[in-house]
Amino acid sequence: MKKLLITRPLPDVVVEAAAQDFDVTLRADTSPMRPDELRMSLTDFDAVLPTLRDLYSAEVFADVANPRAGILANFGVGYNHIDVATARAAGVTVTNTPGAVTDATADIAMTLILMSCRRAGEGERLVRAGNWDGWHPTQLLGQHVSGKRIGIVGMGRIGQAIAQRCHFGFGMEIAFVQRSAKNFAFPATPYGSLLEMAADVDLLVVAVPGGADTEHMINAEVFHALPDHAHMINISRGEVVDETALIAALSQGEIAGAGLDVYEFEPHVPKALLALDNVTLLPHLGTAALEVRVGMGLMAVENLRAFHHGLDLPNQV
Repeated sequence: MKKLLITRPLPDVVVEAAAQDFDVTLRADTSPMRPDELRMSLTDFDAVLPTLRDLYSAEVFADVANPRAGILANFGVGYNHIDVATARAAGVTVTNTPGAVTDATADIAMTLILMSCRRAGEGERLVRAGNWDGWHPTQLLGQHVSGKRIGIVGMGRIGQAIAQRCHFGFGMEIAFVQRSAKNFAFPATPYGSLLEMAADVDLLVVAVPGGADTEHMINAEVFHALPDHAHMINISRGEVVDETALIAALSQGEIAGAGLDVYEFEPHVPKALLALDNVTLLPHLGTAALEVRVGMGLMAVENLRAFHHGLDLPNQV
């Protein structure tokens, strides 16, 4: 049997499915692999099932001249922690798990939209601290969500799923930045630039992939362009948002609030961000539902099986 390393604990059904075709080593540690483990994974195993923050950089591949591992079957749709070009040059195939994460991630975006606009995080903290003195008409007044205009940055699978929920569920007007002609199952207004769109929306939701092309895409210019009643939601990758600029915008009232499921230097969250009441902070819950994680894992296993049986890969990147 080919040797497979699974780099983090996964649901039992996923490990059992992998064990039908592979000699599985399951790494019990929940933290990302260390540099020495990354190199060992390429030399001691035929296949690896890695995930977020297992940093397969060019430096790692440079130290492994002829990798034994032929495939990195990434657990997750995002793969910016893997240098795909360098992996390909070293003869290592990379796959991911799109589709399985779409609805769950869109649902977390909606959670953050509602929590941020309706100040639910502040309210929950107020009750837990024992400081709630009862209902009154002007307590924690937030922003109504229904009928607002939302700008979607990144109209891929997840962006479209968010837009569908917003339009059909809350009657929102959908705006997006147009790079190419697209047809959607809902009305949507294209804008010529991100700054133009930001100036014209009540909510801005970020759903682009991570990587050099999108790093700090949401920056001080964008926050300045947004109306002061606007909320910014990030469910993409932490580095897409300039956290320093976000803290300044929230502190100075340049925007009304923000909802984050990801962070620029995850898992580190700046103390200045933790101190702000007008930001909702979640611990990267985007796909944290058992059936979703099982679906992601089984998709990764199917990629592994296809690779080692010489079949077309369902999800090569």
